[in-house]
Amino acid sequence: MLLVIGWCDPAWMISCVARGDLTNEQWAVLEPLLPSEADKKKPGRPATWSRRQLIDGIRWRTRTGAPWRDVPARYGHWRTVYGLFRDWQRDGTWKRVLTALQAQADAAGLITWDVSVDSTVARAHQHAAGASKKGLRSGSPRVVLTPNRRIMGSGSPGVD
Repeated sequence: MLLVIGWCDPAWMISCVARGDLTNEQWAVLEPLLPSEADKKKPGRPATWSRRQLIDGIRWRTRTGAPWRDVPARYGHWRTVYGLFRDWQRDGTWKRVLTALQAQADAAGLITWDVSVDSTVARAHQHAAGASKKGLRSGSPRVVLTPNRRIMGSGSPGVD
């Protein structure tokens, strides 16, 4: 398999794979889980870009976090990539694919279903919780204490 970083000619996309794109083995597992081309509801021109290229574009966008408009041209026009993502998100295709892949991996013993319960308690400072702000009300006189002020006859030990 040829590893090429950068633009690839669409006619050569079978042998031209960019870093992070699906391998042939991964595509062989994923392809049967996708809706068939016959299920497409929109008639019209034949597709310019393969579904593998579009899915690689979706994976590129989710991996990098870049805006949809920045999807590289080798994956197809960004509106086409986004349109496939949005359509499959709305009709539940992504959820079905994830469930099927998890079931396959679980059957092969590749997933360990461990449950972890975390009982850590994080407490915020009292001021962060919306505690009342006594003494800072507007209109009330401010009390200023001086550090060397002595209280006479208070009866406290150490105070004259």
